[in-house]
Amino acid sequence: MSVSNMGTYDITFVGHMCYDEITPFKGETKIAPGSAVLCGAMVAARVGKKVAVVTKMSEKDKSILKPMEDLSIDIYMIPSDETTYSVVLHTSENVDERKLILKKSAGVIKIDEVPELDTKYMHLAGISNTEFDMELIRGLKAKGYDLSVDMQSFVRQVDPVTREISFRDDAVKFEVAKLMSKIKLDIVEARVLTGTDNLEEAAIAFEKWGCKETVITHAEGVLARANGKTRYERFSNRSTVGRTGRGDTTFAAYLSHRMDHGVEESLKFAAALVSIKMEKAGPFDGTLADVYLRLKEKHMERREYVYADKNS
Repeated sequence: MSVSNMGTYDITFVGHMCYDEITPFKGETKIAPGSAVLCGAMVAARVGKKVAVVTKMSEKDKSILKPMEDLSIDIYMIPSDETTYSVVLHTSENVDERKLILKKSAGVIKIDEVPELDTKYMHLAGISNTEFDMELIRGLKAKGYDLSVDMQSFVRQVDPVTREISFRDDAVKFEVAKLMSKIKLDIVEARVLTGTDNLEEAAIAFEKWGCKETVITHAEGVLARANGKTRYERFSNRSTVGRTGRGDTTFAAYLSHRMDHGVEESLKFAAALVSIKMEKAGPFDGTLADVYLRLKEKHMERREYVYADKNS
């Protein structure tokens, strides 16, 4: 643990830190610290939430935690022989088409490795199926945590030999949906898990399986379904250079704002924030003032529902 004392937290992010080796379509390869944990935690801290991170990684790489420590994020590190290393290859102009390889993994996080924390929300921010198992999830739920999860933690399945990630359905989705207060996924994961590209239909499927609040991103925007009602907000980004971490950033912004606001306001806030993030590589490094300015300029149109399947 790299923290002097345990406090009370708004959100705790659980998952691997990693190195991202990213090659844009017809672009230059770059390597930088990444992960759903990093992208999410930095968003929540920058918008004023008290944040903790529980991460499994090698101690020799702890320097990559500094950006979070600089934002007063409390970090509980679980030692592992190696730090997760992820390769992302964009094979076309479609930012949702990516080849993913997990060269190294820090391994599954065990329930007895997670410290007892006083936190309002706990988000399981995994990037592949090498991070969480059902024993951990059931254990955390039994401890009374308000849980949310990124479904890429189950859909992204790593080949033990080639280390290439394939996107596959997982029957645990039914139990997971019942145990979560909120679910996060993108259009690719939605298609794999529910069989449809229609974001609303996918969210309704999770609702039927037992999760009352689902957030789904795709290239054009983000949909949220809560309490039987669907809302949608388009992104306003002017480029996609910062595509990696789009969903993690969106959900962290949504979850942070949702603590004190309704679904529609939180969705607009998340869309504005992630639109800024996608215009620059790396985790969101803006301010609340930046987000509220983008909200005012691009996301203040009032309208009732919204999402129309472009394929229908």
